[in-house]
Amino acid sequence: MKWQGRERSSNIEDRRGQRGGGLGGLGGLGGLGRGGGIRIPTGGGSRGGISSLIGIVVVLGIIWFATGQNPLDMLTGGSSSGPSSSATSTELPAEGQDELADFVGVVVKETEDLWNEQFAAIGEDYPEPTVVLFSGQVNSACGVADASVGPFYCPGDSKVYIDLSFYDQLHREFGAPGDFAQAYVLAHEVGHHIQNLTGVLPEFNQMRQSMSQEEANAYSVRVELQADCYAGVWASYAGQQNLLDNGDIEEALNAANQIGDDTLQKRMQGFAVPKTFNHGTSAQRKAWFERGYRSGNPGDCDTFSGNV
Repeated sequence: MKWQGRERSSNIEDRRGQRGGGLGGLGGLGGLGRGGGIRIPTGGGSRGGISSLIGIVVVLGIIWFATGQNPLDMLTGGSSSGPSSSATSTELPAEGQDELADFVGVVVKETEDLWNEQFAAIGEDYPEPTVVLFSGQVNSACGVADASVGPFYCPGDSKVYIDLSFYDQLHREFGAPGDFAQAYVLAHEVGHHIQNLTGVLPEFNQMRQSMSQEEANAYSVRVELQADCYAGVWASYAGQQNLLDNGDIEEALNAANQIGDDTLQKRMQGFAVPKTFNHGTSAQRKAWFERGYRSGNPGDCDTFSGNV
């Protein structure tokens, strides 16, 4: 990705090296944003462009199995019992992370440009999310999290959280190298912010109270795939800005493949349990990212009509 020398977002909050503290979890969501909210232009017959259901925090569905923490709890604002590992946030930023932090800032700025354009087209302002860089452990409005949960979006404070060491893990442990794989992760989490603004996440916060865990997981898959599609829309925008290098889209598709629920579960435990899927299979994640990329239209990201 052609990113060096480009403008960085001003919405980066660098907490690397800070002590995370121990809030023990912060209650419910409180105000989640704008209820029914705006609607992104549809460009077709896609039920008003943004569908209504749910979201989930992390790119990695692995979180539940690795930490014992239900990822649905974080995104819907449920309490977190605190970090699940011995990681702390007293560590100084890892050597060589400054360039990666610059990269994150540039990618976030490009997502801001896309979504500001989309919202302006329908006469709305785009409230830009803050992206928090942390190391080890962090406090959020969704509770205390540590690096093991991976990148996540918290609707309670409209912030994306990422420990930059995750990108090394994405490469080494999950076989998804490349800067555009890293960009895909960020664009996916920003996609959850869009869902929060348009009422998707607030609606699920109400619906989940009457859902079984299996039902919540099934709806979660649909919203995660929508966030993947939104990441593809951003990739299309980046291509229009002449920011893509050869192989960038392949890097993103490989990342989507490596973090599909079926692939992750088989890697961890040797078999997959479909009723526990909450992000989508590898094939689904690739397909919806590619759909957004080929279309460039968020109105084509309706994962709630028919099969996914």
